[in-house]
Amino acid sequence: MTALRRIQKELADVTSRPIDGLTVEPEDGNLFLWNCAIKAASDSPYKGGTFHFTLSLPENFPFKAPSVTFTTKIYHPGINEEGHICVPVLRDQWKPSVTLSSVLAIIQEKVNNPSPDDPFEPEIAAQMKNDHDKFLAAAKEWTKKHATA
Repeated sequence: MTALRRIQKELADVTSRPIDGLTVEPEDGNLFLWNCAIKAASDSPYKGGTFHFTLSLPENFPFKAPSVTFTTKIYHPGINEEGHICVPVLRDQWKPSVTLSSVLAIIQEKVNNPSPDDPFEPEIAAQMKNDHDKFLAAAKEWTKKHATA
């Protein structure tokens, strides 16, 4: 099976060259499901928080993009209430040559550096643009409530 070989190679790459602040644990007995966590950067609105998400790989990977679902609530313009993240590489910009390491790095970048452009949550994006202090306060509050031990 091509997908499984590719996933094993990708996992080996991620394991041998880990991304700082990111952990990846494949589900026991299922390499198609990865449990991941991002520890927010110290200069991020989410500093002090750890955000968990699952990376689910389709059976026809790498021809179809993985799906990502955040299991930790986050007050973020690019991540909706269901935990879906808005990144072009997981939608229309997916190519079989894209590595999972680069996908994980893009997700980490998106979490740490929220942008009001191309939002999944227009209200949060508008607040980020129009009342940045209020946005930061809400992001900090949610992080404390949902993403700290």
